[in-house]
Amino acid sequence: CRSKPATARIPWRPALSFSSSPFVIFLHFLYKIMAVHGPLVKIHPVVLASIVDSYERRNEGASRVIGTLLGTADKHSVEVTNCFSVPHNESEDEVAVDMEFAKNMYELHKKVSPSEVIIGWYATGYDITEHSVLIHEYYSREAPNPIHMTVDTALQSNKMNIRAYVSSQMGVPGKTVGVMFTPLTIKYIYYDTERIGVDLLQRTRASPSRTNGLTTDLAQVASAAGRVQEMLSTMLSYIEDVLSGKVMADNSVGRYLMDLVNKVPKITAEDFESMLNSNINDLLMVTYLANLTQAQIALNEKLVVL
Repeated sequence: CRSKPATARIPWRPALSFSSSPFVIFLHFLYKIMAVHGPLVKIHPVVLASIVDSYERRNEGASRVIGTLLGTADKHSVEVTNCFSVPHNESEDEVAVDMEFAKNMYELHKKVSPSEVIIGWYATGYDITEHSVLIHEYYSREAPNPIHMTVDTALQSNKMNIRAYVSSQMGVPGKTVGVMFTPLTIKYIYYDTERIGVDLLQRTRASPSRTNGLTTDLAQVASAAGRVQEMLSTMLSYIEDVLSGKVMADNSVGRYLMDLVNKVPKITAEDFESMLNSNINDLLMVTYLANLTQAQIALNEKLVVL
C-alpha cells in the first residue's frame, strides 16, 4: 500500500484587486514600458533542457509543469545552474503542491552540490496566473526575494520565450494589497563542457532527420582552427579598412586588439614547433597506453569467461 504524498492546498484568491481607475491604468501601462533595475539572471542551457524534458513527460491532462530553480546569487546577478520539477495539481479553486517532494529533492541536491541553493521557481506557459502568486508565496519562505521564470513551451509566438520576474507588493496600506511581477534581464551563459552539447544541438538544425553524432577529436580541432582563421580574417579586414580610411576607428575595438596582441607569447617559430611536437608525442603515448590497457582488460575478461 503506497501512501499519498503530502501536498499543500492553497485556496484561490485574486493576485491583484483594484478598480479600473485612470491611475491604475496608468500604473499598468508604466509597468509594461518601464525598464526594471534588478539582478541580472544568468541561465545555463542544462536548465532549459531539463524544463523542456519535464514538460514532455508531464502527466496526462496537465497544462503546465512547475519546479525549483537552483543556483547562486549575489548583489548584482542570479545564476541558475540546475533545477528539478515538482508534482502539483491545479483547479479553478485551489492548487496543490507536493512540498515534501520538493524538500527531499533539495536535500539530495545539497549532497551533490552544496553550493547550489534555492533561488526561485519556474513554470511552463506564457502568462502569470493567479495560482502563480500563491506558489510564489511558498518559495518566498524558502529563499529571499526568489525569482520566477516562465518558459513558453507551447511556442505561442513561434519561439520559446523565456522571461524572469521578481515580485513586489503593491497597494494601499491597510486595504487591498496585491503582488506585481516585474521583469528582469536574462543572459544565457554556459560552461565549456556545456558548449559541446549546445554546438551539437545547433548542428541538428541542418539535418533533415534532426539527428547528428559526435565528431572525432581531430575533427573538433580542425573545426576550431577554421573558426579561429575566420575570426583572424575578419580582424585583419577591419584593420585594413581602418588604415585605408574606409571605416572610422573605434577606440574600444583598438583596446581589445591591443589586449589580444599582448596575450600572444613571444616565441620563435623553431621553439614553437619543438614544443608542439613534444606535446603531440606525449599525447600519442598516452593514447597508445590507454588503448593497450583497454585491449588487455578485454582479453582478460574473455579468458575469465573461458
